[in-house]
Amino acid sequence: MSVSAAVSSLTLVRPDDWHLHLRDGAALEAVVADTARQFARAIIMPNLKPPVTTTAQAQAYRERIDAALRKAGIGADVFNPLMTLYLTDNTPADEIVRAHESGQVYAVKLYPAGATTNSDAGVTDLLGKCAPALQALERCGMPLLVHGEVTDPGIDVFDREAVFVERVMQPLRRAFPGLKVVFEHITTKEGAHYVRDADGPIAATITPQHLLYNRNAIFQGGVRPHWYCLPILKRETHRLALIEAATSGNPRFFLGTDSAPHARHLKEHACGCAGCYSALHAMELYATAFDMVGAIDKLEGFASFHGPDFYGLPRNTGTLTLERAEYQIPQELPFGETSLVPLAAGETLPWRMAVAG
Repeated sequence: MSVSAAVSSLTLVRPDDWHLHLRDGAALEAVVADTARQFARAIIMPNLKPPVTTTAQAQAYRERIDAALRKAGIGADVFNPLMTLYLTDNTPADEIVRAHESGQVYAVKLYPAGATTNSDAGVTDLLGKCAPALQALERCGMPLLVHGEVTDPGIDVFDREAVFVERVMQPLRRAFPGLKVVFEHITTKEGAHYVRDADGPIAATITPQHLLYNRNAIFQGGVRPHWYCLPILKRETHRLALIEAATSGNPRFFLGTDSAPHARHLKEHACGCAGCYSALHAMELYATAFDMVGAIDKLEGFASFHGPDFYGLPRNTGTLTLERAEYQIPQELPFGETSLVPLAAGETLPWRMAVAG
């Protein structure tokens, strides 16, 4: 792969992050400004402890985010958090309707039970127990956001997404063909090709780590826990398929960082947490990935247009400018009373954000 030096700066319509973890409390206060500096909106994940399962809880969480933004000196006109509900086996249809009518909840998130961080309350039987909620989502036109991995312990961790397509996604789409589905943080060729070719309203988000790195990154020079996320990094053939999808111009693929902050000591741990923190430098990472394959001109569609178009929201009116200049990623960042390590800490990227407005 080669990087073209022909483009020295790039001004985009201000982008959005369609998959973000902000946590709560001191952790929320530590990270929210990083996202607001680059993105106008973000879909906020609901996997808190306890999870955000009702509209009232989502509205209360939104108020805490707004308070953290005010504390950081960021106005409501700068960043808009888009809330979600956590789907459970017992989510009633009327809660879906209530969420849709609130004007603050924009999607519902499916976590298969045990699939990732704080997913113990997740779904155990999607079509059997969640049919009323799925019917309500289909009627409302509100997207279902899917963490696409099976949790069967007999399935290899590197195969769980491909098996999910066959066992869960295909039956779901047959049962609810009008349901808007976002296959979140896809990591495989099978996932990318399924989204590309499937009928009906379907899309996928792609993270910066899955565009830039394959699974070798986790093991270079020893086990490197800050590259560990779920779904886990895959083989190079899958990374290349994701690059092809993201840079294709296909409106079904758009930006979702899945930025997931964890305290350093909980990542560098005998049972380390899954998640990469990329909110600080997300657009620099994406620009690097697109430029590496000579597709920097495709970044605006992926980052700024495809997501709002799928969600049925207006495109942003502000802009963000990136410049071709070295940006060294910090080794660590403050995180409440501790610290966190950003993705690719200490490395130098060839792009940096110049201004957002």
